[in-house]
Amino acid sequence: MTGDLADAVRHAVGAVTDPELRRPLADLDMLRDITVDGAVARVGIALTIVGCPAAARIESDVHAAAASVPGIESVEVAVGVMTPEERRALTERLRDGRAPRQMPFGPDSLTRVIAVTSGKGGVGKSSLTANLAVALAARGRRVGLMDADVHGFSIPGLLGIAPGTQPTRIDDLMLPPVAHDVKAISIGMFLREGESVVAWRGPMLHRTVQQFLTDVFFGDLDVLLIDMPPGTGDIAITLGQLLPHAEVLVVTTPQEAASDVAIRSGLVARQTGQRVIGVVENMAALTLPDGTVLDLLGT
Repeated sequence: MTGDLADAVRHAVGAVTDPELRRPLADLDMLRDITVDGAVARVGIALTIVGCPAAARIESDVHAAAASVPGIESVEVAVGVMTPEERRALTERLRDGRAPRQMPFGPDSLTRVIAVTSGKGGVGKSSLTANLAVALAARGRRVGLMDADVHGFSIPGLLGIAPGTQPTRIDDLMLPPVAHDVKAISIGMFLREGESVVAWRGPMLHRTVQQFLTDVFFGDLDVLLIDMPPGTGDIAITLGQLLPHAEVLVVTTPQEAASDVAIRSGLVARQTGQRVIGVVENMAALTLPDGTVLDLLGT
């Protein structure tokens, strides 16, 4: 009877999902010894790293899962840390056979990659990207959001990610923070306290974007949104080379200065093989029920 109860506890605890990796603990090999003595369950788990930011939540969820098993009246949770060998095995399992630093978003990927771009700044591109990501996640899509606007990053703030929040590192993999069910990565998460400016040129920008695509573990995604910097500079060219199959959504405003340069963003995307799937005219005039037009922001 005790053995059956221990099996039930193991099954319940194994179904708990790691909030960063979004997979059950049993699949991640994070369970250790699980025993039942009378009505007391003793559960051992191993976190991926020392100081895991999700440690408290995982321990709480494990405790609740074990306590939910009929016949269990008390739960004791012992929290440990994976050995280097166990972490290495985990990263290999997460890569699913891919070599280290191999980009998972190639032409054969099932993930739809959408780059949101604009000809100039100030048209609401980043706000639109963040809202689109959250809306897709709310509809049940698995969404990743990459902030490629290195010089003008804003995605962490738009998603409400607390300052100082950093990706969790498991060996050479980075687990992106999750906000509103969106996995997000931004250069703003790597700056030291007090830093707010990134003054990089072409080679550093290329390397950063490439690392975001290869070293960040987004897991299985339905959609990867990329918040592009405005204009047609180094990053637009880099992403055109790395993701020639990506789709492009151009954001502009009714002002002639914005719409004229927005055309250039679309042309650069087409030159690199990417496909423009639409144009969003933000801050446009509002047609009222009586047919009059309220041009609040001007044209």
